[in-house]
Amino acid sequence: MAPEVFDPERATGLSEAEATRRQQAEGYNELPQEARRGVFVIALEVMREPMFLLLVACGGIYLLMGELSDALMLLGFVFVVMGITIVQERRTERALDALRDLSSPRALVLRDGRKRRIAGREVVRGDLLLLSEGDRVPADAVLRQALNLSADESLLTGESVPVRKASSPAATQTGKPGGDDLPDVFSGSLITRGQGLAEVVATGPRTELGRIGRALQNIEQEKTPLQGETGRMVRQLAIVGLVLCAVVIVAYALTRGNTQQSWAQGVLAGIAMAMAVLPEEFPVILTIFLALGAWRISRSRVLTRQMPAIETLGAATVLCTDKTGTLTLNRMTVRQLHADGQTFVSSPGATLPECFHALLEYGVLASKKEVFDPMERALRTLGDDHLGDTEHWHDQWEMVRDYPLSPELLALSHVWRATSGESFVVAAKGSPEAIADLCHLKPEQAAAMAGQVSRMAVEGLRVLGVAKARWTQDQLPQQQHDFHFEFLGLVGLEDPIRPAVPATVQECYTAGIRVIMITGDHPDTARSIARQIGLRSQEQVVTGPELDAMSNEELIRRIPDVDVFARVVPEQKLRLVNALKANGEIVAMTGDGVNDAPALKAAHIGIAMGGRGTDVAREASDLILLDDDFGSIVQAVRLGRRIYDNIKKAVGYTLAIHIPIAGMSMLPVFLADWPLLLLPVHIVFLELIIDPACSLIFEAEDAEKDIMLRPPRRPDERLFNSRLALVSVLQGGGILAALLAMYQVSSVLGHGGEDTRRAFVFTTLVAGNLALILTNRSWVRSIAAMFREPNAALWWVVCGAGATLGLVLSVPALRDIFHLGPLRIQEAVLCVLVGALSVGWFEVWKKLRRG
Repeated sequence: MAPEVFDPERATGLSEAEATRRQQAEGYNELPQEARRGVFVIALEVMREPMFLLLVACGGIYLLMGELSDALMLLGFVFVVMGITIVQERRTERALDALRDLSSPRALVLRDGRKRRIAGREVVRGDLLLLSEGDRVPADAVLRQALNLSADESLLTGESVPVRKASSPAATQTGKPGGDDLPDVFSGSLITRGQGLAEVVATGPRTELGRIGRALQNIEQEKTPLQGETGRMVRQLAIVGLVLCAVVIVAYALTRGNTQQSWAQGVLAGIAMAMAVLPEEFPVILTIFLALGAWRISRSRVLTRQMPAIETLGAATVLCTDKTGTLTLNRMTVRQLHADGQTFVSSPGATLPECFHALLEYGVLASKKEVFDPMERALRTLGDDHLGDTEHWHDQWEMVRDYPLSPELLALSHVWRATSGESFVVAAKGSPEAIADLCHLKPEQAAAMAGQVSRMAVEGLRVLGVAKARWTQDQLPQQQHDFHFEFLGLVGLEDPIRPAVPATVQECYTAGIRVIMITGDHPDTARSIARQIGLRSQEQVVTGPELDAMSNEELIRRIPDVDVFARVVPEQKLRLVNALKANGEIVAMTGDGVNDAPALKAAHIGIAMGGRGTDVAREASDLILLDDDFGSIVQAVRLGRRIYDNIKKAVGYTLAIHIPIAGMSMLPVFLADWPLLLLPVHIVFLELIIDPACSLIFEAEDAEKDIMLRPPRRPDERLFNSRLALVSVLQGGGILAALLAMYQVSSVLGHGGEDTRRAFVFTTLVAGNLALILTNRSWVRSIAAMFREPNAALWWVVCGAGATLGLVLSVPALRDIFHLGPLRIQEAVLCVLVGALSVGWFEVWKKLRRG
């Protein structure tokens, strides 16, 4: 039985119902991923953590000493710590899963007769793919239509030269990659030229890429600079902790009579010291903050592809942005037509005079039928309105060749074969200067055209020139200049700016971030848009040709004073990025085309357009702007600053609270008349407060009110800098001083028993810990002001810790397990007050800073 021949004219694609059925039957279009970590796997990983091993060691020693209640309490805490860790890990994995869903390559498909852009993983067998230059093919498919289409299949063949493709209406499966004029396109290959319509024949593991290997699933996320910094610090402190552990064991045993009992107590003291010194929260902070930070940024319609971008966002000093679709709505409309000295202003219900018909007719012929470009869409919309029922509308014509835009000639031409007649019809459109060049206009004609272009551009219009030609020979020429073009006129298009952009630009300036607009538009159009959005240095415009004429040294010297670049081709963006970097700027650069990829890669933060961008641009970027909106970039900067701020708060708090814990673990070891004041059970209790405080409370804190009123942080600023260390040491030192004071107060009040003294110290430490959390929520606003800021996790932790401490102090059985003596109500209140006041100096410091 002969295979059914595909008819593109009747193609509507799959129905949504059929696509859903095939997806359920055959699975998602993705390579097999590593198995998700289950609860059991996470639990095994927790068991290898140093803190877990220390807890188990403590429980074992208590069992050997016959202290059954202590052993059971510590081993019970083991499961609590494991539970908290599992919850944190699963929360992080869910955030990463959401990001993976968002980051799936996009595909343009035909379903139910309508074009839809979907995640590549949702493509199913039988889908019709609309492919164009710069797209990454999401699945193995057979081309049903192809227009000058070439593909880079080096991922599969190792051959770097793109191969030509041809269509086939009857093929039902793909062959092997490689070779010209075949109808097959393969998952992972890149469309380097042309357009095509392809029918998917294999998805996921059934594709050629899936059969050859699983290399993509083995890609590991590299560590960020922050993670490297914290990793080194944790390793260094772990070594210090082990050394101190050994010193404490020996010192305690020798100063307590060198007995078996003293050695057992010394081991417990040493383990407590190791637990106090080991800042095992740091890796947790970094992992959770970066993963959840990327997830939060994605909710602002910005996808994070590279985690270091989150760190860098807070340091960005320059935002280089495209105009079209980013600063504007990307809804081009034809505003004016100019031909034969006359001007037509488009408005609803207006009738197009006959003298403009040829101009609009050839403007439409210089556009593609499958319209993606907003200017071409505007031309076709106006043409359909005014020429749709006339002899000037040529949907039945066949395009036989296109001459694409190039850096040397900013114009393109389409060659059409008319349904009647033997000659080819050629339509060209592009920058007026390029069209004037193609038409070989006389100097006076070129001057008149340039004057009209300037008048239109001053009104903020994007101006295109249109020309026509005929070709009677069978062999088409190699370049556009070989046609004999006739100038038809000018088209003025406008793309309204997004309403929120002016305010967003001012927000950038307030935050110390410079905004640079880079556009392919005429300089006057660029100036008009710059004025509308409130750019600085609006009148100074550097054009692409002027850029070419500049040396790198001159560009580096001039770029601090220029915020508008016009008539720029994508390749010139790389020079702009390098010039800004040479001046010490931290550069964020937007881009959407294949040729934008080098600039996106070179920028500190490459931002690809998710809606209109190519897959090549997205793969070269750090962030993907899912809605192509400039406001989303600024929102991402705000979130990046917030994430970095909150990491600093969490790290500062962690460093601070470990100082009194380590101090009270070590001091009694070297003072023979002091009892051990902090036992492993106390440190574990404190860890049950510290862990959720780091991973839940500080991560959820909103941005400071002044976060976009500060200049960007210095790129060389380290997280563990001298200021953070000084504040943390002073905070921790204040709590340690309060603990020592309360130890002496217990003696003054006549409490000689070690359990009661321990109760004074422990209660003050828990209160100081909670006060430290409250004061570090903001390094600007007071605790009282922060009470008005919602944070659900905060109250769960604070109220839970307070209630548990109350039970421990009031229930005799729990007091015995914690080795605490009874406290009178007024003594407990005194401990809580002293603990809270121990960090009060930080509140005074914040008030002085505000003042």
